[in-house]
Amino acid sequence: MGLSNDQLDRYARHIVLHDVGGTGQMRLLKARVALVGAGGIGSPAGLYLAAAGVGHLTILDDDHVALSNLQRQVLYSTKDVGLAKGTVAATRLKALNPDIEISARPVRLTDDNAVDLLAGHDLVLDGSDSYKTRLAVNRAAVALGIPLVSAALGPFEGQLSVFKGYDPALPCYQCLVPSIPPDEEAQSCTALGILGAVAGVMGSWAALEVLREITGVGESLAGRLLLFDAKSTRTRTVGLRKDPACPACAAPLCL
Repeated sequence: MGLSNDQLDRYARHIVLHDVGGTGQMRLLKARVALVGAGGIGSPAGLYLAAAGVGHLTILDDDHVALSNLQRQVLYSTKDVGLAKGTVAATRLKALNPDIEISARPVRLTDDNAVDLLAGHDLVLDGSDSYKTRLAVNRAAVALGIPLVSAALGPFEGQLSVFKGYDPALPCYQCLVPSIPPDEEAQSCTALGILGAVAGVMGSWAALEVLREITGVGESLAGRLLLFDAKSTRTRTVGLRKDPACPACAAPLCL
């Protein structure tokens, strides 16, 4: 099935791109992406993925909008305080682009349900703020053989990578973060704060990596970690190696 006249108009700026074109746009429309967390990273990422025409977005978030979220979580407004993030996010993204399907799952992803929640998706974007959740997402992505775009924030910093631990030559997230840091709570944005626009930068960048993975534009970030310093407006990219003893990707979960 080709693009409708409305779609040709809506996605015109993608279609005229030599590296995307109509073929790339059709790939986006057929893609199924799971968005873990609809907060600081998930808000801008969700907006750009919906606008780009990613055909099906699943939003996994069991949290509710708080007033302190509004400094950086741009999907929400003051009147949304107290409402379920997933429900509000799905409504906003559907209003932005009625072309796509959006489902909200108000559940917390764990090792027990991660595979079931992520099965059937082509890719997962993890913007959660919990190492326990990130590790569970990673293990499920390895088991399912789907790429994981993972972004994280600090007060003035961000990091981003694509993990394909199911590939014998490439690392997974647990190769980078072997276990939950003992000072996780002390390192949270609740404790340390965060400059709101840093979330916008990293969420948008994470969406870009999703779009690049789906369309095949450029070189994958898999095997590399991008680091962003907002104070100096500098970035650097470092190589990542697969850990031959990694419990997640050296001997992945059998389905």
